[in-house]
Amino acid sequence: MKMNINMKKIVFFLLVQFVAFGAFAQEATIKEAEAAYTKEDYGKAIELYEGLLKSNGESAEIYYNLGNAYYKENKIAPAILNYERALLLDPGDGDIRFNLQLARQKSVDKIEPVGDFFLHRWFDKVQNMGAADSWAQMGIVCFILFIGCLILFFFSKWIHLKKIGFYLGLVLLVLVIFSNIFASNQKSELVNRKSAIVFAPTVTVKSSPDASGTDLFILHEGTKVSIKSKLGDWSEIAMEDGNVGWMPSKDIEII
Repeated sequence: MKMNINMKKIVFFLLVQFVAFGAFAQEATIKEAEAAYTKEDYGKAIELYEGLLKSNGESAEIYYNLGNAYYKENKIAPAILNYERALLLDPGDGDIRFNLQLARQKSVDKIEPVGDFFLHRWFDKVQNMGAADSWAQMGIVCFILFIGCLILFFFSKWIHLKKIGFYLGLVLLVLVIFSNIFASNQKSELVNRKSAIVFAPTVTVKSSPDASGTDLFILHEGTKVSIKSKLGDWSEIAMEDGNVGWMPSKDIEII
């Protein structure tokens, strides 16, 4: 029995040391990448940031820094791709959004979005103020406060407090509903990634998933597309301006 307890202590100690070493190694690599970026050794910074993503998983901060390094190397498609991935993880970050707009200005294609209904634009703008986790946390807090308002409404002896509990409860209930909707939408976008960036210098979009299909229009690297469906080695894509067509899947990278 005593040996089992000692063994558990040893395993726990080794596990803590392993986690601490991993965190230390990650921090050291980040500092090394930042130093390389400062010295304008962008190729090394890119290599280090790519390695961090492979070993430690996705991070908005690492994607953002990687996008900056690619931008400095004038590699616009990878820069836009990594800014988009960073924005997907942290949609409320203004720096990511600003740098993404700078990178988009260097892409050849200037796509004019089809006019959306203003409520839809407002809905998206509010939703993009936070990530899925942030909206979920807000929903939980608002729900707890909503329960408090219900208690105030049903058990308070004063009419004034009952009114406060009732009307504040209604506001909080609306916030709970919208927070959950926003969290669900953001989570869906994160899990079901249907947007991509064109990586080929130029690609001709076809009317059908075949090289012999009719030429519809030409896209250049860095352009964002939405993937509607796939067939073999081809992807059906849709543009923000309403254009639709087929292009080889190898010419795009999923965000």
